[in-house]
Amino acid sequence: MTTVLIADDQPLQRFGSRMLLESQDDMTVVGEAANGSEAVRMAAELHPDVVLMDIRMPGLDGIEATRRITAAGDRTRILIVTTFDLDEYAYAGLRAGASGFLVKDAQPEELLAGIRAVATGDAVVAPSLTRRLLDAYVHHLPTDPATETSPEEDPRLASLTDREREILTVIGKGWTNTEIATRLHLAESTVKTHVGRILAKTGSRDRIQAVILAYDTKLVQPS
Repeated sequence: MTTVLIADDQPLQRFGSRMLLESQDDMTVVGEAANGSEAVRMAAELHPDVVLMDIRMPGLDGIEATRRITAAGDRTRILIVTTFDLDEYAYAGLRAGASGFLVKDAQPEELLAGIRAVATGDAVVAPSLTRRLLDAYVHHLPTDPATETSPEEDPRLASLTDREREILTVIGKGWTNTEIATRLHLAESTVKTHVGRILAKTGSRDRIQAVILAYDTKLVQPS
C-alpha cells in the first residue's frame, strides 16, 4: 500500500486527488496540507511514501517545502503537481530533491503511474526534458575556474568503477536503461544493477538526482 500526502492550497484540488487515489486498491491518502509549512510538519509526523506537492502555496511554497522534507533524510519522495508548466519551476523542484514533475492537466492514469513510479524510486520526468532543464540551468551558472574540480577530484565519484562512471555519464545525457543496454551491449537487468549501485554509492535519491550529479561533477557538459 502506497501512502500519499496531498499538499495543495485549493480544497477542490485536494478533494479530487483524494477521490482518485482512494479509488485505487494500492493507495491510501494519509493527510492533506493546505500550505508548505503544513506539508513539512505532516510529512515528519506521517512519513508518507509520496507527497503530491503543489508549487504556489501561501507562506512556505512547494519548492522550499520539498527541500526541507528531502533534507530530513526520510524515505518520503516528492512528486510535484502544478498548474504552471514552466522550466524554472520544474528545475527548481527537481534540484530541491523532488523525484518528478507533472502538470495538473495530466491524465488520471498518468498521475497514478507517476505516484507508483516515484514510490519505487523511479523518476517521473522524461530523460529529454531532464536534459533540457539542466542544459538551460547550467548555461546560466557563473563560472569560477579557481573553484572548479574535475570529475576525478570529486569525492562523490571516488567509489565508482569505470563502468559505473560510464553509465552515470550516459544517464546524465538522458539515456534510458534500454538505450544504455543496447548501446553498451549489456543486459537490461545488468544496467539496472549498475544504476542501483550508482545511486547507493553517490547518495543519489533517484535517477533525477543522479543526472544532476553528472552535471555538477562535470561528467556531462551542457549541449
